[in-house]
Amino acid sequence: MNNHDDDIFELSAPMEQESQPEAHGQQDEGNPPLNDSTEQHNVLPSDIPRVLPVLPVRDVVIFNYMMLPLFVGREASVQAVDAALNGNRYMMILTQKDESVETPNPDDLHRVGTVVAIMRMLKMPDGRLKLLVQGLTRARALAITEGKPYLEADVELLPEREEHPAGLEVEANMRAARDQSEKILQMRGINNPEIASVLSSVDHPGRLADLISANLRLKVGEAQEILECLDPVQRLALVNKHLAKEAELATMQVHIQESAREGMDKAQRDYFLREQMKAIRRELGESGPDTGEMDELKEALTKAGLTAEVRKEADKQLRRLSGMSGDSAEFSVLRTYLEWLADLPWRKLSRDTLHIKKAEKILDDDHYGLKKVKERILEYLSVRKLNPRSKGPILCFVGPPGVGKTSLGRSIAKATGRKFVRMSLGGMRDEAEIRGHRRTYVGAMPGRIIQAMKQAGTRNPVIMLDEIDKLGSDFRGDPSSALLEALDPEQNFSFTDHYLNVPYDLSKAMFICTANSLDTIPGPLRDRMEIIRLPGYTMQEKVAIAENYLLDRQAKENGLKPGDVSYGPGLLESITREYTREAGLRNLEREIGSICRKLARHKAEGEKPPFRVDLDKIHELLGAPRFLDDELGVNFPPGLALGLAWTPYGGEILHIEVSTMPGKGRLTLTGQLGEVMKESAQAAVSYARGQAKELGIEPDFYENTDMHIHVPAGATPKDGPSAGVTLATALISALSGRPVRSDLCMTGEITLRGIVLPVGGIKEKILAAVGRGLGHAIIPKQNLKDLEDIPKDLLGQITIHTAAVLQDVLDLAFAGKSPARKSAPGKKARAEKLRAKSEYYTG
Repeated sequence: MNNHDDDIFELSAPMEQESQPEAHGQQDEGNPPLNDSTEQHNVLPSDIPRVLPVLPVRDVVIFNYMMLPLFVGREASVQAVDAALNGNRYMMILTQKDESVETPNPDDLHRVGTVVAIMRMLKMPDGRLKLLVQGLTRARALAITEGKPYLEADVELLPEREEHPAGLEVEANMRAARDQSEKILQMRGINNPEIASVLSSVDHPGRLADLISANLRLKVGEAQEILECLDPVQRLALVNKHLAKEAELATMQVHIQESAREGMDKAQRDYFLREQMKAIRRELGESGPDTGEMDELKEALTKAGLTAEVRKEADKQLRRLSGMSGDSAEFSVLRTYLEWLADLPWRKLSRDTLHIKKAEKILDDDHYGLKKVKERILEYLSVRKLNPRSKGPILCFVGPPGVGKTSLGRSIAKATGRKFVRMSLGGMRDEAEIRGHRRTYVGAMPGRIIQAMKQAGTRNPVIMLDEIDKLGSDFRGDPSSALLEALDPEQNFSFTDHYLNVPYDLSKAMFICTANSLDTIPGPLRDRMEIIRLPGYTMQEKVAIAENYLLDRQAKENGLKPGDVSYGPGLLESITREYTREAGLRNLEREIGSICRKLARHKAEGEKPPFRVDLDKIHELLGAPRFLDDELGVNFPPGLALGLAWTPYGGEILHIEVSTMPGKGRLTLTGQLGEVMKESAQAAVSYARGQAKELGIEPDFYENTDMHIHVPAGATPKDGPSAGVTLATALISALSGRPVRSDLCMTGEITLRGIVLPVGGIKEKILAAVGRGLGHAIIPKQNLKDLEDIPKDLLGQITIHTAAVLQDVLDLAFAGKSPARKSAPGKKARAEKLRAKSEYYTG
């Protein structure tokens, strides 16, 4: 038996040339075929046997006087129909409790059903039977047997009582049932006087209830409940409840249909008006917007996921665009604006893959060293993982060129699974580059941040703001001020671009800035960022990076295979020391690339690899060394000292020279010294004059001696207070005739009392000293804490001394070279007193 076994027919299902009226268990919107011949069935046939074949049905309940077509397909049901047709054409119809049961047993059937007479039977080509049955009376199956191929039931007939129940309540219920039925039919658009007459002709409450139930849309359980109610008055009350519910549903359906019709009327009216506008434009010779293009634009805006505020603005501009002529100047401006709104990612987010161990591996694979920097990045990602809604800081990588700031940003994007977009801010001077141009200008477009969001295609990319310290400002505005809103986690959720003129949420984007120096970044902008310093690489780190990354990469870029070139021991150290002098790795990679290019030429000329590069071939391939430390191992003359300086490109060694000559105490400063450095030189002269006796120099040197202080590399500007101790040491060396140790360098600011104050850039300065092969360095005592950032293997290559007062520096600088001079009484006690004060001196 198929899934539609024993289902009711549709009203339009044709019978075999039948025209008798039929009553269906489920009616559609058409005219319900109510039967008005109930009086002829008041008397039950006398030949209904006590035992009847049972026909189970799935989703219909048959009431008295109801005529219904049925499909019969199950084998047992076909056998039951055959048994009824071979007898007196009567059978018992019982409804299944569960429609999904294919072969029902007695427990799967309701016990109250309807005895029906088979009026017509038609055998279908597929073996199924098509029946027309009419309900005769309610009946109860006292017992159901399964002995035969079909079910049989011992039937107790439950005929309707003929007497008419009297009373006002009964009459009121009957009138209510008729009125509700007519109301429902009217709301469904069925105005048939015959139906009203049929309802009025039935004066028995039970028969009226059955008549309405047979044509009312009831669930199987509800219809079965009415069928099992034997009291006619109670049955009519149940039907009235369902009529009231059906009336509410019909009312709501009518309301929905009217609303839909109104919407259709408005859409039809708008369509006609648009067609009229097109006709008017054609008559005027104007071309309006293409309907297909407008529909595509509208669909794109719908799919973009705009916020309510942005959607309102987009709809407003879309209406303006639809009413414009395609030849007007503003048409293309508005269309471009709406295309930008549709292309921006308003809701699309890339899925974060914040696996901390995986991120750590990616950072280690992409970058060598930088331990503390990697730890801070992993902490940042861990917080993002545990609290995705956290407003994380804006990271700013500060360090010399070539140390891997930009590549760190790429690694963070790779580790988080986000899109990466790089914005170069170097030389930017126009505020509109950040915030965009207003649409009133010709060629207006959004700012670089909105362009980056469109390029990424998601709301949460990693945006690298490269060279943020190179921003400028002029009459066109200050771009750094425009960045204040974008880089503030407390307000960038509603960033407003001048071109869009609607708020855009940047809070999900991860901004990472890079800079070589913090000096040129305005204070408010620097306050919004968390500074992470990337110092230069040590010699060992450069060699390790070259071996693990640069050699293979340059060989591949120059057409060589990794096994075509082998390098001798000490070669990379020699290249790093003699041909490069930088904090980063760019020049080192260039030199390795230069070697690979020369070897690639040999291979192209027919020579067979592998090629061996040793120290004796380095000069042939790269030429003469560019940097030679001639002063190493050579005794310095009096008046020469080595200082340490910090630059945006890493640490540097300063040669400070002082020459004295007969004169009148004039001080000459050369070497492009800045104001602060000149003041340090004057402070050194004043200290020497005040302590002349203790320092072993002539007390009246400032009256008959001219002094010339020069810092070589005169084409390079120099400034800052950290050369104070070096200037003082070189000056005292020149005035006293004592040479300074050639393996010693120093840094620190001095006061007029000889106290050594702390300075910055200690790690970069120590890196420069180790790179030049110096064995000793003097730093201020208060900078001792900065040595924690320096690798231990690096500290093992140089001896670090601390100084609280200038006398500590002089004792180390002139060690073993004390002249014959008188020591002033109380000098040692005075120095100790200054040392004690310097520990608490804050400047």
